[in-house]
Amino acid sequence: MNAMTWWDHETRSIWSQPWGRAIQGEFKGVELFLLPSQLTTWGSWRAEHPDTLVMMNDVNKLRWRPGFDTDFVIGLILDQKSKAYYYEDVAAEVLINDWLGPFPVLVWADNNNFHAYVRQAGDQILTFRVEADRLIDEETGSIWQVSNGLATDGPLQGQSLQAVPSSSAYDWAWRDFYPDTAFYSP
Repeated sequence: MNAMTWWDHETRSIWSQPWGRAIQGEFKGVELFLLPSQLTTWGSWRAEHPDTLVMMNDVNKLRWRPGFDTDFVIGLILDQKSKAYYYEDVAAEVLINDWLGPFPVLVWADNNNFHAYVRQAGDQILTFRVEADRLIDEETGSIWQVSNGLATDGPLQGQSLQAVPSSSAYDWAWRDFYPDTAFYSP
């Protein structure tokens, strides 16, 4: 398989980055808990989190190219189910209301980053639309922040959406590690 692995010097285990699982050594078969994360530009991150701090080494060597390649996917993993969305497709639609197995999901992207959430508040499944750069659920008219999944106005104010663990990869690498994955088609 073509992807980065990590070497654990203490246990002599080798870990697969895409799976988050030890593939050899003392911890073989152990799987790490996947946390939601995002790939973004510094400008987008700073706009969403103005009081953030960053630690960087060799800042002059840092190279970031805005946007993503056409074969770049947003990969979602939830309850042993996986689905990939071509970044280009999501950015073109801006917002996708979809399903990942039995879970209703929301996938959002612009030119520099993406977010994925379970589109459910309590027992209510929500359908979202973008209006004037705001997320609005059609069921209650509540307004949501895409950056953190928090309802800021309306009947659901104060509630938050659960982030879906996601990963970014080239489509060939995603298929390599998730051969049974579904691919979103617009």
